Amino acid sequence: MTSATPMQDLSTSLVLIALLAVAAPLAARLLDRVAKVPIVVFEIGLGILLGPSLLGWIESTHFTDTLADFGVAMLFFVAGNEIEFSTIRGRPANRAAAGWVISLAAGIGAGLLLAPGPEAAVIIGIALSSTALGAILPILRDTGTSASPLGIAVTALGAAGEFGPLIAISLFFSGRHVGIASVVLVGFVVLTGVAVFVASRARHTAFHAHVARTLHTSSQFAVRSIMLILSALVVLSMVLGLDMLLGAFAAGVLWKTVMARAPEQDRKVVETKLDAIAFGFLVPVFFIDAGIDFDLTALTSSPATLALVPLFVVLLLVIRGLPSLLVAPPGSSPNEKRALILFGATGLPIIVAVTAIGRDQGLITSGIASALVGAGMISLLLFPLLALRQVRPRLRTDVRPG
Repeated sequence: MTSATPMQDLSTSLVLIALLAVAAPLAARLLDRVAKVPIVVFEIGLGILLGPSLLGWIESTHFTDTLADFGVAMLFFVAGNEIEFSTIRGRPANRAAAGWVISLAAGIGAGLLLAPGPEAAVIIGIALSSTALGAILPILRDTGTSASPLGIAVTALGAAGEFGPLIAISLFFSGRHVGIASVVLVGFVVLTGVAVFVASRARHTAFHAHVARTLHTSSQFAVRSIMLILSALVVLSMVLGLDMLLGAFAAGVLWKTVMARAPEQDRKVVETKLDAIAFGFLVPVFFIDAGIDFDLTALTSSPATLALVPLFVVLLLVIRGLPSLLVAPPGSSPNEKRALILFGATGLPIIVAVTAIGRDQGLITSGIASALVGAGMISLLLFPLLALRQVRPRLRTDVRPG
């Protein structure tokens, strides 16, 4: 009888999370004619509504937290897989990296004014210097804008705004001295770089042939290979004391390299299967679980804590948004520059991840963590929508049909 309650709690949570995962796109569809709201906002919002903060119908369990970890890992895998490094290398990548360094320095400076200690300041700085590439890329892809000059600039911004914070997390919160952590991080990057280089030189003919043979069979060799590469690099990063999301991002880059010379039709089929696993299953669990864990009580416990939410929203625009102008394509219009600021300041997954680290290690309060996540939710809700309204007419003319 003692095991019945935990099992019942798990069963209820699983069913309700699955229900919310279905309800979120339906809610987004209902509001689609009024405003195109990112579906992750509904996922987090429904998690808050049914979670302990409000109705109390769902609670996180060890199993759902594990699924959520797989979800965020898959989100960063997709981000690494979708980046076209050939299109952002050179000026976009260099300027995006410089902009991120400026954002991190400014974010830590703001953190020192708002937080009680240097570790908390670094947490806030990393959060405020992030860009939600994994959430922005589907928006760009769904609206057909990813191939435009502005879309390429936003991709460069997002790559720097996700990869940079992952490096910072691995350096400052690995539990090692920064010097040792730097050596370990460089070793991981070199090892991954060698793997990507070797993969780029090989043709993988036999591998691609087996992928093609099993695309529509129960073997599903491509999907199983994705899970192997993802698991291997995530585990390697964790063994080395690095953030697991760094391994997930690297796994996406490696998979893209391995599949680069595969027939285009096969690649599209594999991408469809990857999207189904990521955005149909694991990623929604991550965002719903983030809503369930959201501490609304801590956020509303005092007016000062609640006031941090709009403050962090403004800081995202200033600290992350303004340096994003460095990557603006030559000849960009004022509307396009405003769109860059808004896209660059859109953050959430890194904010959720780094505030969870800070809260678990006792470096920041639950109130500050919830205020940062709340600001990230607002940025994801408003900024891409406002950005698309700035430039959508021109973007439609930039993108080739079909």
